Amino acid sequence: MKYVSTRGDAPELAFDDVLLVGLATDGGLYVPAEWPQFSPAEFEAMAGLSYAEIAFRVISPFVGGTIPDDALKAMIEETYAGFGHDAVAPLKQIGPNEWLMELFHGPTLAFKDFALQLVGRMFDHVLAARGERVTIIGATSGDTGSAAIEACRDRDNIDVYILFPEGRVSEVQQRQMTTVDAAGVHAVAVDGTFDDCQDLVKAMFNDPQFRSAHNLSAVNSINWARVLIQIVYYVVAAVRLGAPSRAVSFAVPTGNFGNVLAGWAAWKCGLKVDRLVVGTNSNDILFRFFDTGEMKIAGVEPTLSPSMDIQVSSNFERLLFDMLDGDGTAVREWLADFRDTGAMSVDDRRLSDARGKFDAARLDDDGTRRVIRDVFENTGELLDPHSAIGVGVARQCRGDNAVPIVSLATAHPAKFPNAVEAATGIRPPLPSRLADLFDRVETFDTLANDSAALQDFIRRTAGGKDAAKVGA
Repeated sequence: MKYVSTRGDAPELAFDDVLLVGLATDGGLYVPAEWPQFSPAEFEAMAGLSYAEIAFRVISPFVGGTIPDDALKAMIEETYAGFGHDAVAPLKQIGPNEWLMELFHGPTLAFKDFALQLVGRMFDHVLAARGERVTIIGATSGDTGSAAIEACRDRDNIDVYILFPEGRVSEVQQRQMTTVDAAGVHAVAVDGTFDDCQDLVKAMFNDPQFRSAHNLSAVNSINWARVLIQIVYYVVAAVRLGAPSRAVSFAVPTGNFGNVLAGWAAWKCGLKVDRLVVGTNSNDILFRFFDTGEMKIAGVEPTLSPSMDIQVSSNFERLLFDMLDGDGTAVREWLADFRDTGAMSVDDRRLSDARGKFDAARLDDDGTRRVIRDVFENTGELLDPHSAIGVGVARQCRGDNAVPIVSLATAHPAKFPNAVEAATGIRPPLPSRLADLFDRVETFDTLANDSAALQDFIRRTAGGKDAAKVGA
């Protein structure tokens, strides 16, 4: 199976190469040249299978033999055996034909574990086979960072640098990144926003000399492997609720657009998805796009759901590529205008096509608190603020009540205890494996929002287990 860049000026690659490079050399994102198709009979055959068994059936066509089947199966089984619930991604009913899918039973209590725990193992396998080493660079608005660090820690062939906006992640999120004492791990607080962190990452990837010298790669959702692996839980939820004989809708709290894009990808592969509801907080650029067809940058406002405090959603480029009929030149021109002016729009036909599958809604902090309180009072379930937005927008955009709608619970409520306690009076405890988190020593570096300073830092610290830590 081959992959192409959304900007049309990078070589086609097989899956193992896409995994390692992350971002295409033309600055684009890799997508399948052709989408594999699963038949109704294949979905039917998944009924009653374990999460790991379904994961292998979904992922293997995209891997295209670049990782042997026996190795891929072993990695998948090992990954999900480490999750804290036998169902891996349990479904809970919270209303009439209304469901919650818990995606926080992994090591760092967030949905990012589903992909990153497996991606780390894939990296290890491919790098060992090639005798290579990579430097992983990532930006996080909260959960990606800890999940990436947990997935890549102590790996023989990986240095990992995670940039997070100083003072703009929850204390639990920060400590999950900064208390990991492991070789090759660097947590870096940046004086700026998540979008600033993301821009620093893109600048390094767009510097050919630096990129080559350090063999840069990415594990955030610009890496296709992340999106691919997240397709699985959409398939699992749909199969458990009756696919392929009936359609299922999903509501997704959305920041960088990677999670909801995985749902769209599942639909592209033949899954019967009725609607995908894009949920935003007050940083509502995606809601405004689906509402008006115009994407226009505004300032980032801190909210109760910091992982969604984003204005530039990188994964939207993959959807844009599809909306523009696979025309990489058109994508480049659209994005160039967007960078220059901070705004761009699509025509009515393309907007109508997007609305054929996507709805969008927004929820401010007051609305988020109301949903947390309402769900707790009526079901006893505690929701973190991001998951609450998923439930809230699902209820705003509910269509046919005969169609099950699944809201993705993307983080454990204990990751955002202050918000949950303010809404319910209950302070959710951390699971026992993280009970000592606030007693652990933090180690991290603080840098200005400056690309040259960051590159210099990486030059001084990359190189494996003997590299010196700088600062604290």
